[in-house]
Amino acid sequence: MKNILILFLALFAFHATLVESDAAKAKRPNVLFLFADDHAYQAISAYGSNRNRTPNLDRIAKEGMIFHRAFVTNSICAPSRAVILTGKHSHLNGQLTNGMRFDGAQQTFPKLLQKGGYQTAMIGKWHLKSDPTGFDFWQVLQGQGPYYNPPMNTPDGVKRITGYTTDVITDVTLEWLKNGRDKDKPFFCMSQHKAPHRNWQPGPKYLTKYDDVEITEPDTLRDDYKTRSAAASSQAMTIDRHLSSSDLKIRAPGNLTPEQKAKWDAAYGPKNKAFAEAKLEGDELLKWKYQRYVKDYLRCIDSVDENVGRLLDYLDESGLAENTIVVYSSDQGWYLGEHGWYDKRWMYEESFRTPLLVRWPGVIKPGSKNHDLVQNLDYAQTALDICGVKSPKDMQGESIVPLLRGKKPDDWRKSLYYHYYEFPGAHSVRRHYGVRTETHKLIYFYNLDAWELYDLEKDPNELNNVYGKPKFAALEKELKTELTRLREQYKVPEDTRPLSRKKKPKKEPKKK
Repeated sequence: MKNILILFLALFAFHATLVESDAAKAKRPNVLFLFADDHAYQAISAYGSNRNRTPNLDRIAKEGMIFHRAFVTNSICAPSRAVILTGKHSHLNGQLTNGMRFDGAQQTFPKLLQKGGYQTAMIGKWHLKSDPTGFDFWQVLQGQGPYYNPPMNTPDGVKRITGYTTDVITDVTLEWLKNGRDKDKPFFCMSQHKAPHRNWQPGPKYLTKYDDVEITEPDTLRDDYKTRSAAASSQAMTIDRHLSSSDLKIRAPGNLTPEQKAKWDAAYGPKNKAFAEAKLEGDELLKWKYQRYVKDYLRCIDSVDENVGRLLDYLDESGLAENTIVVYSSDQGWYLGEHGWYDKRWMYEESFRTPLLVRWPGVIKPGSKNHDLVQNLDYAQTALDICGVKSPKDMQGESIVPLLRGKKPDDWRKSLYYHYYEFPGAHSVRRHYGVRTETHKLIYFYNLDAWELYDLEKDPNELNNVYGKPKFAALEKELKTELTRLREQYKVPEDTRPLSRKKKPKKEPKKK
């Protein structure tokens, strides 16, 4: 009788463990990872934008946490995405530049989530040349993808869709959430927009928004790069000299349907005629180009914000909101005229820093603001930590879950490492790496052997390079030591690739 009782208690305990385990799995949160391309933090009203309003993105910040010091490791599209997937710097995941092909056979956090019982989906902009791996469902744009009528790659071939791409990506995401997933499993869904990537083609609803508004110019629109040799030398990303007729909408896109073309011509035809008649020059032309560029950029953001609202509304209506974490970020920041630029790539704040908003009902205190140093290198381990999956030791980031819970670890990082590789390349930004602390930034343009040092508290716009001044000698030494430490920690090799393709020496003529 005693043995039977012991056996019964053991079976009961085992059953209770199974039930508890199943319950724990059932309670694991879903994650909706919303991602934009080239979304400047200064174009989100929660970050204090003086240019536009983003009520749906602001809702994530209001109901969750906004990160004011979120940065990237390499400010360019494909490398940033590879860092997020792998939790490793570019030199280890192999994606140093946009032109490279991502090795989808390597370890990524979606693959680990799959093994951990999660259903995974990738929808929208992928931009890694190889097909997505580690996803139960995927439907992605071809390369950059167009703003209108996007052909989308799927495991079953190309699917051609008519519509505005930002709306299309949300439509596909909603369809998967409603009817495509296994509802007995928790999900991790990556819904990633093309917008607001160049060349900023607005959706039909927003083609004329801001026509009667003058957008505030940044203080540094007419920057002269006086103390910065790299910015003054070869870069080709100024609003004044480098925007194309396609960027400025002097001509319409070629892939529009007749109905879309009619709406486009109705919106841009009068604007183009007025510009042609004005015959602007000099600073007046710069002002016109800035307004033209930034308004189209913001119109693309308006569509993104609207579609974020569609997804938030569905989570509420379906009852998923309570157990779904919503993350919004971008592959890097962007210049909205700061330093006279559009594009990204530099380690200066506007492109180095990225938006990061997280809503986690019941965990994050609504309206939380975080000022710790975080990086897209952390996203993989954070995702695994949230979902209860152990992260591998070879990932290089840190889970930000403690920060989301409002508890900063005592040993949280005090500095960040950055490395940009794509030169020669688009926009001619020189290769550089550097270190950022909470108060200072040291950058080394190693092909030019040029250093830059900024006091971020006294000079937040990074206009005054103080490197080499006697007053900062001790700080220079300290930051160089920290830069060396980070390069060793992250196992960064010396960059020995040639600056350009060297011409083969001519063969000497054979002696007769």
